[in-house]
Amino acid sequence: MRKKVDFLVIGSGIAGLTFALKVAKYGSVCVISKVSQNETNTRYAQGGIAAVLYQPDSYEKHINDTIIAGDELCNIDTVNFVVKESKQLINELIEWGVNFDKTETGEYDLGREGGHSEYRIIHHKDNTGSEIMRALIESVKQNKNIEVLENHFAVDIITEHHVGIEVKRISTNKTCFGAYILDQSNNSIKTILAKKTLIATGGIGMIYSNTTNPVIATGDGISIAYRAKGQVENMEFVQFHPTALYNPKETPSFLITEALRGHGAILKDFYKNEFMQKYDKRGSLAPRDIVARAIDNEMKISGKDYVYIDCTNIDKEDLTNKFPNIYKKCLDIGIDITKEMIPVVPAAHYLCGGIKVDKYGRSSIKNLYASGECASTGMHGANRLASNSLLEALVISETAANDAVKTFQNVPFCEEIPDWNDEGTVLHEEMVLITQSMKEVQSIMSNYVGIVRSDLRLKRALDRLEIIYRETEDIYQRSKLFPKLCELRNAINIGYLIIEMAMDRKESRGLHYNIDYPFKLVKLINTLK
Repeated sequence: MRKKVDFLVIGSGIAGLTFALKVAKYGSVCVISKVSQNETNTRYAQGGIAAVLYQPDSYEKHINDTIIAGDELCNIDTVNFVVKESKQLINELIEWGVNFDKTETGEYDLGREGGHSEYRIIHHKDNTGSEIMRALIESVKQNKNIEVLENHFAVDIITEHHVGIEVKRISTNKTCFGAYILDQSNNSIKTILAKKTLIATGGIGMIYSNTTNPVIATGDGISIAYRAKGQVENMEFVQFHPTALYNPKETPSFLITEALRGHGAILKDFYKNEFMQKYDKRGSLAPRDIVARAIDNEMKISGKDYVYIDCTNIDKEDLTNKFPNIYKKCLDIGIDITKEMIPVVPAAHYLCGGIKVDKYGRSSIKNLYASGECASTGMHGANRLASNSLLEALVISETAANDAVKTFQNVPFCEEIPDWNDEGTVLHEEMVLITQSMKEVQSIMSNYVGIVRSDLRLKRALDRLEIIYRETEDIYQRSKLFPKLCELRNAINIGYLIIEMAMDRKESRGLHYNIDYPFKLVKLINTLK
């Protein structure tokens, strides 16, 4: 099947749907959703959106907090731009129907999270992402110019090499003409031609054994851009959220939002002693990279599998009203957070690198944009400041949409693109090979490329991953495509990129901590080894 649209959007989270709603005013839009439209990384975002709304906060304070958290590797121009656009985009979300919490006086109830010097997190209880998705999906359903294809999987974007045009590794002449999309209902591959394409596929958390990301987060968008010779950067900076609920039976891990600590909860070790002051003067409100390493260190010292968050000091009514989902979730597994501490452990949470784009979302491939977690704008540097991710996605999707609509009418469809050819391939029946290889990838990344790394661990990870890569490519060449095989292939690509870029960085910086190099900002002494 062949299809033509003005705008193709791969991903249905806040980045993808914001772009879709913006460009739908000018042409036809097709949104690709890997599973159901609502199952996105955005839906799992508990905390909220960082935005400067009231004094004594200021743009300068937010910018400064962002750069400090990013270990001074942020793109200053992008940070300035995104922060100063925050209020406008928040108002647009409100116009689309998002309900943010307010105080009794009618002002927005702002929270505070680690690394922030002021209260600036606008939120909806402890399920902000879910509320945003509800409003965006309703707006999309009402828009006749937007078609959503659920249970469709993006296999590859289409570029010159699909029509036999020579493509160099790094070239500004590469062009995106659309994408090959796998329809999971009948296992057929559609050719969707588009004048402008946006990748907004979210994160990479599922390449680790323990993650807060949904099971769909296998780095698909970054992988397909990389295979098309697009520029990818900063993949070594993988953020581990310090506080995922310790519940080994559950995948993905349930997130205990940083807003809980911003509301007064305290981190304590297995023996119920406060410990964060040993690592940072900001205590439990230090940035995530610092807190995650500190917790990892405390777990190694104690030999235990978790530490605690203690929120028993917070007023019961206030606690249950502001964090109803956390209260209910913990109660379901036998923990009353008004009386008992919550066991927590770090989990893979957010990627600060990705497809390299400018502040207009433009990638190194012509007519291909990227926004959200799969994109690297330079906003986050070496470590993302809490609640800056949804803000960045909103702003970059806005600027990408504005840029795309300026020239899309002058872009012709490439009629020479062939349909996908899977003749001679067979349906691969040994699923155990795929599932076991994915578990091996997760084990390799968790054990060797996690919170604390070394040159030796990275080399071992690369060697092990190379074996799985060769085995998987052999299966790929012989088999009809199906999602689990594509996901494994993408996960291997992502693991390779993280390892290679981690090996290239001969320092410890932000989220990348290598015991073979001195750390710049946080003195965690030799106990980290």
